[in-house]
Amino acid sequence: MPRCRTLFLGCVAVALTAAGAQAAPHHPVRHAQGDKTMSGPGAIFAHESPLFLHAPPFDKIHDADFLPAIEEGMRQEKAEIARIADNPAPPSFENTIVAMERSGRMLDRVTRVFSALTGADTNDTLERIDAETSPQLAAHHDAIYLNPKLFARVKSVYDRRASLQLSPEARQLVKVTYEQFVRSGAQLSPADQTQLKQINEKLSSLSTSFQQKLLAAAKAGALVVDDRAKLRGLSDQQVAAAEQAAKTRGLAGKWVIPLQNTTQQPLLQDLADRDVRERLFNAGWTRAEKGDANDTRELIATMAVLRAQKAKLLGYPNYAAYVLSNQMAETPEAVQRFIGQLAPASRARSAAEAADIQKAIEAGGEHFQLQPWDWERYAERVRKARYDLSDDELKPYFELKRVLVDGVFYAANQLYGLTFKERKDIPVWNPEMMVFEVHDKDGSLLGLMYFDYFKRDNKSGGAWMSNLVGQSKLLGTKPVIYNVANFTHPGPGQPALITFDDVTTMFHEFGHALHGFFATQEYPSLSGTRVARDFVEFPSQFNENWALDPKILKHYAVHYQTSQPIPQALVDKIKAASKFNQGYAMGELIAAAELDMQWHMQPASAPKRDVDAFEAQALKAGHVDFPNVPPRYRSSYFLHIWANSYAAGYYAYLWTQMLADDSFAWFEQHGGLTRENGQRFRDLILSKGHTEDYGPMFRAFYGKDPDIGPMLVHRGLAGADSAVTPAKTEAR
Repeated sequence: MPRCRTLFLGCVAVALTAAGAQAAPHHPVRHAQGDKTMSGPGAIFAHESPLFLHAPPFDKIHDADFLPAIEEGMRQEKAEIARIADNPAPPSFENTIVAMERSGRMLDRVTRVFSALTGADTNDTLERIDAETSPQLAAHHDAIYLNPKLFARVKSVYDRRASLQLSPEARQLVKVTYEQFVRSGAQLSPADQTQLKQINEKLSSLSTSFQQKLLAAAKAGALVVDDRAKLRGLSDQQVAAAEQAAKTRGLAGKWVIPLQNTTQQPLLQDLADRDVRERLFNAGWTRAEKGDANDTRELIATMAVLRAQKAKLLGYPNYAAYVLSNQMAETPEAVQRFIGQLAPASRARSAAEAADIQKAIEAGGEHFQLQPWDWERYAERVRKARYDLSDDELKPYFELKRVLVDGVFYAANQLYGLTFKERKDIPVWNPEMMVFEVHDKDGSLLGLMYFDYFKRDNKSGGAWMSNLVGQSKLLGTKPVIYNVANFTHPGPGQPALITFDDVTTMFHEFGHALHGFFATQEYPSLSGTRVARDFVEFPSQFNENWALDPKILKHYAVHYQTSQPIPQALVDKIKAASKFNQGYAMGELIAAAELDMQWHMQPASAPKRDVDAFEAQALKAGHVDFPNVPPRYRSSYFLHIWANSYAAGYYAYLWTQMLADDSFAWFEQHGGLTRENGQRFRDLILSKGHTEDYGPMFRAFYGKDPDIGPMLVHRGLAGADSAVTPAKTEAR
């Protein structure tokens, strides 16, 4: 789990995905009498890893380990929870709430690793295990949160919390734990709880199925080209990468363009052949709508109905109301008002951009009406003419590791004093990964950081951050964190030169990592990025700003051949062009966010929807059916909302963009990139986890409620002197 031009690729994978499928045959698991030990497959997860900071021993973990380890992890946690629930001692904070925080350690270890691999390095065996265990894990979760004796103990502590002399963090933990039980159905009747369990198991299975179908659809939908001339406009490196992708699939003599997870595809900017552009766009647009085994439409229509039924059971008018009740925005109406403030400016700006692009088409002697598959190519032509700037001119200054070490890391050093040491001895799941120790300003160890940047057919689309080991003073653990992306792999022997969008994604995902590394929480449930969806993307989007900071940019933007720093004239062009095409960029996000909200504002009484018809109606009803600006994700491949815990939450990328732009405006007003400002942001935002409610936390830093004005200005949708209405946020 998180988003610039490619601003919104990433997310934070805070929800640990469950496993499931029939693994390869394994030896029986043996439980030692009276303890929690096990032997045979899965035993590697029975205890904390002996490696540095408990980093997983990927070189010793095998597919056959996961199913028995997940099953044993559930067995252990079930026994631990039973001991808590059956404890004859009166309920206390320590013997109930803290005991729950300590429970489930083995299950946590195995599901964190399993989640990493099923997202970034999956295979048929892992997918089968995922399918098998997803409903089991959903049932396991329900068995905990629908346990009446356990809830009675939690409620007893919650009701007495004011008199227990708890620390502020402990009081917050009691509140969050109690609310989680209530949101999970602890107060429902037995009959309703039975129905809820059935819905949860179905949703878990469908979500896993969606992710697997989509991965297969993306692989199958890749565009195969059999004539080198059809790739006119691509660089030699891009052609070599397409040729290598074809060879990997056993298609020697052809070229393959893999699909990215978004609607627009990166190579649409470069392909000169309009028919090939249309084929590539449609390959992505229809990837999961071919009426085959990978078609996701029936599945998501069913999920929408089940989610609405779940919300009704829990006392909410729709699923969006349920999800938003513990977010910073709080209500669907607040989100709709927020989107409504953005849509008119985005529509006007994208219309003006479309007019400029149409002129560019005609000025080049071509005669056709602009279509979505033309936008990126001719927008780039307008940008080059207006700013004399192209990606081909920029890429030589953005060599991936240099960007990471001298850009992303350097910014973290200048703001927070962090230093980094590369480790070659830590096992990884792919040999192209990089691993670094992270040290604080005083030299003390903060944690361990992994990077897996290049696209593979067995990797989910997009970019994300998550933890292999979470931070907790209670458990004595430091964070072990990873970033994943899907950058185009360089051809054999070629340097990894990336776009500025990719650069921004690197800064974004490392912003999530900083949120995790600076965690100082006692309790794992409140630690680091375990915050609301409409808050978790705030630190990551804020961190994007340093990619263009003059001091940082000059340090990492160095020509990979000549070692010359990027010329100031080119820097000026980048900045001048930074607000270019923002009508489109904002429009595709707004459309996706509105589509998400419309799916999840359906009441339980609504009929099962025809996906394509509903999508068109939803975009029109929300006034976000912008001409030639399709949503960033179509319903049928909207991984965020059907499998990645962003249901009724995709607006969070826009909401947190507002928080990030407000915060960056504060930095600009107080001296910009300084260690003092960085420390203040770290102290008041990055180190807090969920130890405070979000509204007060933000106001403590910014000094007032969030204001949409800096966002509109920063994104080029309004002038600096425009009068705008501040977004209304509640005190949560």
